[in-house]
Amino acid sequence: MSAKDETMIRDGDDRRLYGLAVEFDSVNALLQACASVRDAGFKKWDAYTPFPVHGLNDAMGIKHSRLPILVLMAGATGAGLGLLMQWWMNAVDYKFIISGKPFFGLPATIPITFELTILLAATSAFLGMLAFNSLPMYHHPIFASRLHKRATSDRFVICIEAEDPRFDDRKTEEFLAALGGTEIERVWRERR
Repeated sequence: MSAKDETMIRDGDDRRLYGLAVEFDSVNALLQACASVRDAGFKKWDAYTPFPVHGLNDAMGIKHSRLPILVLMAGATGAGLGLLMQWWMNAVDYKFIISGKPFFGLPATIPITFELTILLAATSAFLGMLAFNSLPMYHHPIFASRLHKRATSDRFVICIEAEDPRFDDRKTEEFLAALGGTEIERVWRERR
């Protein structure tokens, strides 16, 4: 066990340090602190607020999701498969002459093409969201934090995870104290 792991395990307890949380009492203080954490190079951290905060994504440096690209690709695949399937069935595999109509007509294929587009796009959106958000997660360590309970009503919290490459127990705590938060708390995770 490394020295970093030893400092992250509480003596006589079977819990590991998940991270350090700091509490703020205003939106402006939270936004300034988020920008400082982002600029310090931390990658595994999050902010918790009781309501949506305009500008928080920019302050945290959150990039746009890759999910729309996945959904677009799956939708285009569904449309292509729908057209290909109907062309194969009607014009190649089982040619059936109905009133002299062509074997493959585009207007007749639109409903099934549309349905396959929606089916694959919706399925990829659902599964992609689960994968990108690491779900299902039945319990998150931050939920046991005393500070997080206040973040659901009137406080704002930042939590830097111990798994972050830049995390150092003492230095990170000093950094969070310098941000001007009202309180710092250690967040523990049950060891498995």
